[in-house]
Amino acid sequence: MSKRAVIIDTDPGIDDAVALAIALYSEALDVRLLTTVAGNVSCDKVTNNLLKLLAFFKKEIPVAKGAARPLLREAIDASDVHGLSGMEGYDFPEASNHLLLEEHAVEAMYRVIMEATSKITLVGIGPLTNFALLLRIHPEVAEKIDEIVIMGGAIAGGNKGVTSEFNIAVDPEAAKIVFESGIKIAMAGLDVGLKALVFPEDSEKIKLMNPVGDMMYHLFKKYRGGSFATGLKMYDSCAMAYLLKPEMFELVDTYVAVETTGALTSGTTLVDFKGYLGQAANTKVCVDIDEAVFKSWFLAAIENCKE
Repeated sequence: MSKRAVIIDTDPGIDDAVALAIALYSEALDVRLLTTVAGNVSCDKVTNNLLKLLAFFKKEIPVAKGAARPLLREAIDASDVHGLSGMEGYDFPEASNHLLLEEHAVEAMYRVIMEATSKITLVGIGPLTNFALLLRIHPEVAEKIDEIVIMGGAIAGGNKGVTSEFNIAVDPEAAKIVFESGIKIAMAGLDVGLKALVFPEDSEKIKLMNPVGDMMYHLFKKYRGGSFATGLKMYDSCAMAYLLKPEMFELVDTYVAVETTGALTSGTTLVDFKGYLGQAANTKVCVDIDEAVFKSWFLAAIENCKE
């Protein structure tokens, strides 16, 4: 079976750590590059977190550090959800810098994409600043990108603003550039993430599966994306679920616009199911998820996180 070549842009982050484990241990994905972006915490912190994760996983994937702030706005973070370091709860081995490239993330992505003999899929599980910069600085890459898979956006209510989801709200201008790029986009947003839950009994199973599961269990105890007692939301794992088992989602092709100027609605993704905006579909939107299938897939994916 040929593997799907991907570049993952991330801001670890506890749910990022889980999604990265699933991707890096998957036999169906060829992760060519990992890039970092300011989001859950600062870019310095998320880069250090990513390098710590790779040391823990014993995976040799090149890392490139990316944007330290949004395109036009001041940085905001989610340290209230993930802790001051972004990955509170586990004593990781020290990060090694040998995987850290000197190139900026945008230039590293450009090089990897242009050197590839087939199209690359971009997976964004943080704010979309790096992807927007890539598309603006090197627009020629668009022809060599198969799809952009995003954990971000929302159909209904938000988790950063009344209607805005965190990853889009951090850098709405970047998200607007990406959604208007003409590249195929898949959006696994807040709506399905709210249903992708890990319950206490699942956490207890995960703890005993393998060292990766034990690490996740300790992160879960500190994670504030939901409640350890009533269900933790695995937002970023939904992007990996779309890549690896898309049939668990109900999908609708439609037009998605990003609001950048609204005083109260900046960062909102307007999912135009009824065609009010008169635009052709630009996004495959995950509108629902089979929760039982997700749970079964998720547990199996974590059990697979071993050499």
